[in-house]
Amino acid sequence: QVQLVESGGGLVQAGGSLTLSCAASERFFTTYAMGWFRQAPGKAREFVAGISWSGDTTYYADSVKGRFTISRDNAKNTVYLQMNSLKLDDTAVYYCGADGGLRILATGTASYWGQGTQVTVSS
Repeated sequence: QVQLVESGGGLVQAGGSLTLSCAASERFFTTYAMGWFRQAPGKAREFVAGISWSGDTTYYADSVKGRFTISRDNAKNTVYLQMNSLKLDDTAVYYCGADGGLRILATGTASYWGQGTQVTVSS
């Protein structure tokens, strides 16, 4: 069983930056692709970014390309989401997800989920 714990959410002004972290308890972290998802009030959860187990391949939603960067440190069992140039529309609960396949994550699904962390972008 993979346990995921997100941190780093908070309140930030538009145009600002924030870095989210997701720590995994599973010792086989390096076998999982990891992803970030978000859910805004009244909307469905959507894929934001994903990274392969090796870190060599990344996917991004069009809405965040050029602003967000996903990375992972397999030695620390942690995946990160660096968010720059934040917009009001980025306000959401951000979730970390893990799955054996990066392409599966890109469809918006995952085998394991964290509890989520709130990101609020203010004007």
